Amino acid sequence: MQMTIRIPEEYMTQVHDISLRTGLKKSDIARLAIKDFLERFDEVQGQENKPINKASDLIGVVTSGIPDLGRNHRRYILKGMKDRES
Repeated sequence: MQMTIRIPEEYMTQVHDISLRTGLKKSDIARLAIKDFLERFDEVQGQENKPINKASDLIGVVTSGIPDLGRNHRRYILKGMKDRES
């Protein structure tokens, strides 16, 4: 398929220079750049859909005041359950 785009002169100058140095056609350079962009975009989209990314703004915003809660969480849960039964 064919696509026509408008780019700033400075980009075109860089593309032209790369074309001269590498022997690639300008259209080949554009295809490679688009391919690279699409691969990176897919990678970023994949990262955004991970559950950790959906909750990342919540991680670390609350403190319990219990320094070993991560290590001994089971003990604290069981203690909390016993306290509720009493």
